[in-house]
Amino acid sequence: MTATDKVWPPFAPGLRGWVGPGRRGVPGDRAARARAALLLLSVLLALAVCVGLSAGASDVSAWEAGLGLVTGGEALSARDRLILFEIRLPRVALGVLVGAALAFSGAVMQGLFRNPLADPGIVGVSSGAALGAVAVIVLGGPLAAAMELGVVALPVAAFLGALVTTALLYRIATRAGRTSVPTLLLAGIALGALAGALTGVMVFVADDGQLRELTFWSLGSLAGATWEKVFVAGAIIMASLAAGLWLARGLDALALGEAVAGHLGRPVQMLKHVSIAAVAAATGAAVSVSGGIGFVGIVAPHLLRLLIGPSHRYLLPASALLGASLLLMADAAARVLVAPAELPIGIVTGSIGAPFFLWVLLRGRGFTVD
Repeated sequence: MTATDKVWPPFAPGLRGWVGPGRRGVPGDRAARARAALLLLSVLLALAVCVGLSAGASDVSAWEAGLGLVTGGEALSARDRLILFEIRLPRVALGVLVGAALAFSGAVMQGLFRNPLADPGIVGVSSGAALGAVAVIVLGGPLAAAMELGVVALPVAAFLGALVTTALLYRIATRAGRTSVPTLLLAGIALGALAGALTGVMVFVADDGQLRELTFWSLGSLAGATWEKVFVAGAIIMASLAAGLWLARGLDALALGEAVAGHLGRPVQMLKHVSIAAVAAATGAAVSVSGGIGFVGIVAPHLLRLLIGPSHRYLLPASALLGASLLLMADAAARVLVAPAELPIGIVTGSIGAPFFLWVLLRGRGFTVD
């Protein structure tokens, strides 16, 4: 039995139940549970938004924040209106987008590589995106101005960095339609280390102002949220999430292997290309506006796969909802724990995600070296 067989049960969502001896199932066994989970996750996200709008050093409460949104700020003082509409609301909107992008990217990568340990942060995709973004911060200002890229220069550079890393990772880890999990993880570590080394070169040549920006940004933060960033990153992330509507059934078929997916009529090569582009775009846009935030992409999809099953029709939107909620909660904790100061959000997600990653490995659902 290979590592892929151990990690992914031979279940094909959309086909008639379990494929394999000794397994029985009825189509849609978990559909009702998945729909209920989507509803509950929507409620959880609404609660997380309320927490995000009310958390922080300022004394604007959740009730005042909600009342201010309903009345357009007329019920608030000028100070509270500024805090709500120019600081907290764009920060919450950006948190929703970034969390959804990271969790969606994790779910797509896990479906593409057929292993629940694939994650943009762990396998180096986020490091590649960070390298592109750092290069623009340190070296690309005059170039971006000359090319008239303006505010989109950072997301474009991060997207290109993530795209190159993801494509290299897939090429290295996949042979004859089968993905070697040890090769996937080791190649991801190597690519991440290489991107980290090149990022270190950028940091070495940065000036003092750039160093201060890079130090806090590299640990992940939503503190620099603006409406401009929300609109630019949001357009890219929403386009990537929309691609999930087309990817879902193809990723379900791909769980049985590329040959079977082809026999089922799925365009396997196009599926892989769109998956890689969607992951690169979503991760690149998220990293460009929030810096390095790890483990959201592995925690949310893995928990939901255990709860609602592997059908990507439900798993992709559920992962986006849970990822957004988790990031908003982590951001609220980062603002409250050391108020009036603020922790980098990557510290909060790392302190939760690292033990979870170890738990995944110790449960025997990780990889085995063939």
